[in-house]
Amino acid sequence: MLEWYVVHTYSGYENKVKVNLEKTVENNGLQDLVHEVIVPVEEIEEIKNGKRRMVSHKLYPGYVLVHMIMTDESWYIVRNTRGVTGFVGPGSKPIPLTDDEVANMLGGGHLSSIMVDAAVGENVRILSGPLENFTGLVEAIDEVRMKVRVKVSMFGRDTPIELEYDQIERV
Repeated sequence: MLEWYVVHTYSGYENKVKVNLEKTVENNGLQDLVHEVIVPVEEIEEIKNGKRRMVSHKLYPGYVLVHMIMTDESWYIVRNTRGVTGFVGPGSKPIPLTDDEVANMLGGGHLSSIMVDAAVGENVRILSGPLENFTGLVEAIDEVRMKVRVKVSMFGRDTPIELEYDQIERV
């Protein structure tokens, strides 16, 4: 029966395991047993130095998903792929994922998010708006609304202002 299994790998070896396993399956003609190998990633928009760019982040570092029919031969091929430390499950018995788990892991239930290149307590420079080129201190980051509250010193007083992620850069 064709099911999804989770394979544990050395950290940072996920993509190498995917490539090595796909090559081994192809070389041994086991495409009927091992159907698909996936390293789940999400695209995150990152703002660094005032520039937006899309970056891929692994959702489950150290893990690879394999869609396969479990036999002694397929278990052996996957288990002995370079970089694989084992299947997820008790002892040597791999446990397949439930349909709900597969839907959550692969169904794209993850929202694309934006990361800001600053943290609370850091100094930032304002890149646009009426206070362009002012510097201030990050007081709060609202990830839901994608806003940053910055304390700027104007006329000898600290004034909190709210800015978009792309309006600031770390000093």
